[in-house]
Formats: sequence, structure tokens, C-alpha cells
Amino acid sequence: MSTPRARGAGRIPWALPVFAIAMGWLEGVVVVYIRGLVGLAHSAATPPPAEVMARLTALPWLVRTEQTREVATIVMLLAAAWLAARSAPSRAGAFLIAFGIWDIAYYAALYVLLGWPSSLTARDVLFLIPPHPWWYQPVWVPLAISCGMVGAGAWLMRTTRIEVAAEIVRR
Repeated sequence: MSTPRARGAGRIPWALPVFAIAMGWLEGVVVVYIRGLVGLAHSAATPPPAEVMARLTALPWLVRTEQTREVATIVMLLAAAWLAARSAPSRAGAFLIAFGIWDIAYYAALYVLLGWPSSLTARDVLFLIPPHPWWYQPVWVPLAISCGMVGAGAWLMRTTRIEVAAEIVRR
């Protein structure tokens, strides 16, 4: 007979991907607003990084505000992962799943709202969090990483379920 904890171990709660998709959409909306603030409202292209940074720093409060939003996003994804799983490995898996789905949903939102990116080779400024912001990369790079994160997260959650079940059988 399995315990309630063992029965739920390793499963991906339906609320986790729903939360990540909604958060990705919200992040896309925020970026639409930021692009409007810096004069890139419905542009199908992202200018070179130096121009993006010049536009961002033209509003002195914007870079710091955007950095705090990025940190808050990570904290929210961590909190959702904490609530979605019980053990450290399954929480790590839940975080990877949530982050990956969130990032994919973010790019989907930008495509629906702006028609951007026009292709997977379009370049994007990925993160502004110091000490070394992730600069100008083709969109396929974060999407590939996100797909890998979802796969690794699912594997971690499944492995945790198998380990919990094996422990119950040994008892």
C-alpha cells in the first residue's frame, strides 16, 4: 500500500504548466509595454544590443526595474516548484519544467502580440541580470535550452517517483 506522498511523487501537477503558461504570457505583455516605452512598440526586429541598452538607459529607472522583474520571475517560478513537489529532486524538476514552459510561452506570446520573432534565427537580448547579462542570441538558443529543461525536469520528477516507490517496496 502506498502513502499519499508516494502516490503523488513524480507527477507533474496540472497547475504547474498552467501557471508557467500564464506567467509566460504576462511576461510577453510586459515586454510589449517596455518595447513601447523605448520606441520599439511593434517592430519586427530587435536592434543591436548597444542600441537596445542605449534606449533602455535613456529612462534611468528602466534597467533596474527590469532587473527586479527578472528576479521576481525566478522567485515566482521557484515558489511554484516548491508547492508542486515534495522532495528536493522533484522540486528541482518542477522548477526546470516551469522555467522551460514559461520561456516557451513567453516567445509564443511575443509572436502572437507582435509578430516577433519573425524566425528562430531572430536575435534577442535574453537577460539583463548582472554580473553578465545574456546578450544577443538567436531565439532558437533559449527555446532549445527550454525544451531541454522541460525534458530534464520531467526526468527528475519521474526518477524521484521511481525512487520513492522502490523505497516503499523495500519497507
